[in-house]
Parts: sequence; structure tokens; C-alpha cells
Amino acid sequence: MTRRPRWQSEEGSELIEFALVTPILVLLLAGIFDFGNMFRSYEVVTNAAREGARVGVLPGYDPVDVQARVDAYLGASGLTGARTTNVVNTPVVTGAGTFTARSVTVNYTYPFVVLGPVGAAFGGTFGTIQLRAAAVMRVEAAAAP
Repeated sequence: MTRRPRWQSEEGSELIEFALVTPILVLLLAGIFDFGNMFRSYEVVTNAAREGARVGVLPGYDPVDVQARVDAYLGASGLTGARTTNVVNTPVVTGAGTFTARSVTVNYTYPFVVLGPVGAAFGGTFGTIQLRAAAVMRVEAAAAP
């Protein structure tokens, strides 16, 4: 029986392969985590814009109330980063007449938790992304007494 020299042995090759593949696997899992959280945050921003529009179209409410509702919704969802809310009234002309619509746009700066620092370590600028959502609803008129 002949013995192969130690440098031709395949013992430990699995450990080396695992060490080579592990960083790629961890980065892939981190990307899945970050993009999943980003999608969740986008859905929250979309719902916050919708909630703001619902409040904004009711009689007796002003843009300050809309901002408060959007902030409350985002805060309850755990989104506390930089955000802006714009409320705009626009007339809409239809065949049946003209009515006023209120548009609520919410912008939120989403910070990537894992990919941001990893990208910065390699010289990238992959730290944040702007999430924007808008909702438009018809302004309701107060009921006549």
C-alpha cells in the first residue's frame, strides 16, 4: 500500500470550500433580509399616505392633521427615519362636473441595515434609498343641514 504525500491529501478540503462559500452565503442572506425590510417599509409608507389622504379629505381637517396621522402611522410601524409629507389640493374636471382631490405624498429615507455598511466598506454609497408613495382621494363636502 502506497501512501500519498501530505500535500496531495484531500483531508480538510471541505473546510476550505466552506470558508470560501460562507461570505457569499452570508452576503446573500443579508441582501434578502435588507430587501425584505425595505419592501415592508415601502408598504408601510404606502399605507401611511393612504391614511393621511383619508384624514385629509374629511371636512374640518387640515394639512397639520394629515401630517400628524402620517407621523403616527409611521411611528406605530417603527419607521422613525427622515421623512416628508406633502399635501396638495388639485381640481379634477370630469364630465359630471369639477371636484377637488387631495393628494398626500410621503417620502421616507430607508437606511440599509447590513448592505449599507458592507457597501461602504468597499467604497460604495449603498447606504439609503428614497421610498415614495402617494394617495389621491376626493375631498368630501360637509353635509347640508
